[in-house]
Amino acid sequence: MEGCMLSDANYAPLTPVSFLERAAVVYGDRTAVVSGGREYSWRKTRERCLAGASALAELGVGRRDVVAVIAANIPAMYELHFSVPMTGGVLCTLNTRHDAAMVSVLLKHSEAKVFLVESQFLAVAHDALRLLADAKAGLPLVIAISDTGDSSSSSDGGWLEYEALLMGAPRGFEIRWPADERDPISLNYTSGTTSRPKGVIYSHRGAYLNSLATLLCNDMTSMPVYLWTVPMFHCNGWCMAWATAAQGGTNICIRNVVPNVIFEMIVRHGVTNMGGAPTVLNMIVNAPASELKPLPRKVLISTGGAPPAPQVLAKMEELGFNVLHGYGLTETYGPATRCVWRPEWDALPLAERARIKALQGVQHQMLQDIDIKDPVTMASVPSDGRAVGEVMLRGNTVMSGYYKDAVATEEAMRGGWLRTGDLGVRHPDGYIQLKDRAKDVIISGGENISSIEVESVLFGHHAVLDAAVVARPDDHWGETACAFVTLKDGASVTAHEIIAFCRARLPHYMAPRTVVFGDLPKTSTGKTQKFLLREKARAMGSLPMQRKSNL
Repeated sequence: MEGCMLSDANYAPLTPVSFLERAAVVYGDRTAVVSGGREYSWRKTRERCLAGASALAELGVGRRDVVAVIAANIPAMYELHFSVPMTGGVLCTLNTRHDAAMVSVLLKHSEAKVFLVESQFLAVAHDALRLLADAKAGLPLVIAISDTGDSSSSSDGGWLEYEALLMGAPRGFEIRWPADERDPISLNYTSGTTSRPKGVIYSHRGAYLNSLATLLCNDMTSMPVYLWTVPMFHCNGWCMAWATAAQGGTNICIRNVVPNVIFEMIVRHGVTNMGGAPTVLNMIVNAPASELKPLPRKVLISTGGAPPAPQVLAKMEELGFNVLHGYGLTETYGPATRCVWRPEWDALPLAERARIKALQGVQHQMLQDIDIKDPVTMASVPSDGRAVGEVMLRGNTVMSGYYKDAVATEEAMRGGWLRTGDLGVRHPDGYIQLKDRAKDVIISGGENISSIEVESVLFGHHAVLDAAVVARPDDHWGETACAFVTLKDGASVTAHEIIAFCRARLPHYMAPRTVVFGDLPKTSTGKTQKFLLREKARAMGSLPMQRKSNL
């Protein structure tokens, strides 16, 4: 339109680094980070981030250089979410459960220029660097981070030390703001193998927008108190590492995500918000009574990663938590949807409220669209709560792509939508509900069995603490459901009783024919590693054909 112009007066590239600048002014004297005996104000946090950026720049970190870090939820990990992008660099947070082999692969793939390592992971880092050296690969500069924040702590192998670098960094560092808001801000590795790692690229723009969406989805008003039960290495803490700065929140960092610590921190610091995979919720509702404490106020807890069982949601509400359920992927900066609550649902019975809260809901305000589509024709399936299709998303909070993998990027976004690989339905009110991962659907005698539906029934058994359902080969039906079950402490139940419980509540073909008791393998973010369970189920061999089946 005539008269319009673009200039520095009306446009600046979006970046979450700006949240810290504002927080230091508006909330300067308020507590930003608490970790053990350490507390930093927002003004001090900004000073430390600028010092970190200055130190990294002195070491040669510039635009698009990757800075990797492996650390727990500690102040340094939080600060690096700002100090690295302040240099123009790209932050790459590594899963703390990775072994040396995987760490070496990711360091090589990311071409990390600097590698920061918290002291408890120095042995893993040392072995990873040895593997890199053996492979004649380039080695990053290593900086050790003390567990206690003490600059006098010695580091392994004469490596540089984080706190000492901050103290010695030249002052007056000028922030290198992104030239383009689509410039990369972080690199997050998702599921993959050592032969083909998948590095998801986040942009400054996407991180800025998803951080704001996270605040809106979690009802976080000015100066919230956030308890870090989500790993910061996972989708940059679901973008909460940046979001808390936008509202001048207080970050309560803890190492041990266990019920007694969670309740203690809530009471001591007046926690308003927290997050966690359904595993965290399950741990809370099954905690011994001696570890529970009355909550001083309603605590909002955001969950996602796998559909939580309605029984768990109901118990969380009884304990004083308000569970906010959503759905997302690494490829969507974490949270992409929220089951937005409607006031008229408050009058519903507890069990019905829990059932509704288990839905994945609708896209958040910064995501353009979400749909359930036929992956071949790309036609939308009917919104009847029954027609199953693939969950697809598009908008400003979808990843920029997979690092060094144009083929995978093009395939993931084929047709102008991000293909999630998740199967779901859309209800008449527009809310979506996941039914399964495409690879987790069990096909028995030509019928599709949703592992999620079977798991939901299993969670309703009084003796079940955790459960996962996968396919087991079957001579007659092709596949049947195999349930892996973890029992509550002191509980006793037989496989026959579990099967009978399911058959009383499900069509018989959906009920498990095999039940295996034991602990479930988990990722560091609480997701059950179903691929390992599928391998176990296959290793058990095919169930023999029965002369007369009750299925």
